[in-house]
Amino acid sequence: MKSKLTIRTVLFDLDGTLADTAPDLTYCLNLVRDEHNLPELSLNTVRPAVSHGATALIELGFEINSENSRFDALRSRLLELYLKNIAVKTNLFEGMHELLENIESKQMNWGIVTNKPKRFTNPLVEKLGIAFRASCVISGDSIEYKKPHPMPITLACQLSGSAPSQCVYVGDAKRDIIAGKAAGTKTLVALFGYIHSVDRPSEWGADGSVNNPLEIMDWINEQCNSTKL
Repeated sequence: MKSKLTIRTVLFDLDGTLADTAPDLTYCLNLVRDEHNLPELSLNTVRPAVSHGATALIELGFEINSENSRFDALRSRLLELYLKNIAVKTNLFEGMHELLENIESKQMNWGIVTNKPKRFTNPLVEKLGIAFRASCVISGDSIEYKKPHPMPITLACQLSGSAPSQCVYVGDAKRDIIAGKAAGTKTLVALFGYIHSVDRPSEWGADGSVNNPLEIMDWINEQCNSTKL
């Protein structure tokens, strides 16, 4: 017997998928570098590291790893500055506002699942003016586990009132796809996000990929209009 796929909920990673946070994080990393008399790094240089968090940014910005005695202090300083500049230049990706309105107009809902700690996630989502619209906001420290563990996405499905099979998770990192697949959702790679030159998103096993936010609804419509055994 054939049945149509039903998608009721769209879940998004935050950095590099829902919002373009790279400009503010690049600015803050360069502030820390300036304190150590180092020149600015370009946005294009920093951008691919943003989805991997403050640890990756310090590794990039200072060419050291977490075992270095300077690492923790540099990371703490970066996060201190970022909290003060959480949404100066950060915006939703172009087309995302229209996508969210389209989702809502179809009586679907959407939520956020990020590894970003909630002390940054919550004020950022508030300043972007979308907190009240999200069915859920799951941060990296909301529960015991974070991606690539499936539990944050499983919880997001529950809070959104949808079965995993009725959800699609959109992200720009391999761990996003691993987590979504393990949770039982459909998965999409956001190719407009912070994809590094060494990444191979075509090998991550996602159900599809999109070049801009508006293609997400095109993909959903195509899937829901098709039939499966």
